[in-house]
Amino acid sequence: MSKLEKAKGFKKSKPGTYLSIGTTLFGAVSVIKQAKKARGESDTLQLVDAVVSAAAIATGVALLVRELRRMSSDDVLAD
Repeated sequence: MSKLEKAKGFKKSKPGTYLSIGTTLFGAVSVIKQAKKARGESDTLQLVDAVVSAAAIATGVALLVRELRRMSSDDVLAD
Protein backbone atom coordinates (compact mmCIF):
# COMPACT_ATOMS: atom_id res chain seq x y z
CA MET A 1 0.00 0.00 0.00
CA SER A 2 1.41 3.39 -0.97
CA LYS A 3 1.71 6.35 1.37
CA LEU A 4 -1.04 8.12 -0.54
CA GLU A 5 -3.42 5.20 -0.06
CA LYS A 6 -2.58 5.09 3.66
CA ALA A 7 -3.27 8.80 3.96
CA LYS A 8 -6.65 8.43 2.26
CA GLY A 9 -7.48 5.54 4.58
CA PHE A 10 -6.54 7.62 7.64
CA LYS A 11 -8.99 10.33 6.65
CA LYS A 12 -11.83 7.79 6.76
CA SER A 13 -10.71 6.27 10.08
CA LYS A 14 -11.88 7.16 13.59
CA PRO A 15 -8.59 8.87 14.53
CA GLY A 16 -8.69 10.81 11.27
CA THR A 17 -12.25 11.92 11.95
CA TYR A 18 -11.35 13.00 15.50
CA LEU A 19 -8.44 14.98 14.06
CA SER A 20 -10.79 16.62 11.56
CA ILE A 21 -13.17 17.60 14.36
CA GLY A 22 -10.27 19.09 16.33
CA THR A 23 -8.95 21.12 13.44
CA THR A 24 -12.45 22.32 12.58
CA LEU A 25 -13.04 23.44 16.16
CA PHE A 26 -9.64 25.15 16.16
CA GLY A 27 -11.02 27.36 13.38
CA ALA A 28 -13.71 28.50 15.82
CA VAL A 29 -11.05 30.43 17.77
CA SER A 30 -10.45 32.64 14.75
CA VAL A 31 -14.18 33.17 14.24
CA ILE A 32 -14.66 34.17 17.89
CA LYS A 33 -11.85 36.73 17.59
CA GLN A 34 -13.37 38.04 14.36
CA ALA A 35 -16.80 38.41 16.00
CA LYS A 36 -15.38 40.25 19.03
CA LYS A 37 -13.45 42.63 16.80
CA ALA A 38 -16.51 43.25 14.62
CA ARG A 39 -18.70 43.99 17.66
CA GLY A 40 -16.06 46.34 19.06
CA GLU A 41 -15.88 48.24 15.77
CA SER A 42 -19.66 48.02 15.16
CA ASP A 43 -18.90 46.45 11.79
CA THR A 44 -22.12 44.70 10.80
CA LEU A 45 -20.72 43.14 7.66
CA GLN A 46 -17.81 41.50 9.49
CA LEU A 47 -20.18 40.35 12.22
CA VAL A 48 -22.43 38.69 9.62
CA ASP A 49 -19.35 37.05 8.12
CA ALA A 50 -18.38 35.69 11.55
CA VAL A 51 -21.88 34.32 12.13
CA VAL A 52 -21.91 32.60 8.74
CA SER A 53 -18.46 31.15 9.41
CA ALA A 54 -19.60 29.90 12.82
CA ALA A 55 -22.60 28.22 11.17
CA ALA A 56 -20.28 26.54 8.68
CA ILE A 57 -18.06 25.26 11.51
CA ALA A 58 -21.07 23.96 13.45
CA THR A 59 -22.38 22.17 10.35
CA GLY A 60 -18.96 20.68 9.62
CA VAL A 61 -18.60 19.34 13.16
CA ALA A 62 -22.14 17.91 13.05
CA LEU A 63 -21.32 16.08 9.81
CA LEU A 64 -18.12 14.67 11.29
CA VAL A 65 -19.91 13.53 14.45
CA ARG A 66 -22.53 11.82 12.30
CA GLU A 67 -19.74 10.05 10.42
CA LEU A 68 -18.25 8.88 13.72
CA ARG A 69 -21.61 7.48 14.79
CA ARG A 70 -21.92 5.63 11.49
CA MET A 71 -18.47 4.15 11.96
CA SER A 72 -19.43 2.98 15.43
CA SER A 73 -22.68 1.42 14.26
CA ASP A 74 -20.85 -0.40 11.45
CA ASP A 75 -18.43 -1.87 13.98
CA VAL A 76 -19.51 -5.42 14.84
CA LEU A 77 -17.77 -5.29 18.21
CA ALA A 78 -19.33 -1.95 19.21
CA ASP A 79 -22.40 -3.58 20.82
